Amino acid sequence: MTQKTPLPDGYREMFSGYPDCINVLQLQQMLSIGRNKAYELLKTEQIKHRRIGKSYIIPKIYVIEYLLGNI
Repeated sequence: MTQKTPLPDGYREMFSGYPDCINVLQLQQMLSIGRNKAYELLKTEQIKHRRIGKSYIIPKIYVIEYLLGNI
């Protein structure tokens, strides 16, 4: 298991109006993207997630990591 560096303090406030784990609809709202793009990001594992049944559970931290890596 690799050690990840913690995010800078300022990013704790990023998306503070969202819960710690989000769904696909919330992902779309956070990134201002459509449904197809949201599922593409998940299926290509650009944003880490877990599947529980048919639902995607996405930790908010992985959305922030995705944004920081794609600036």
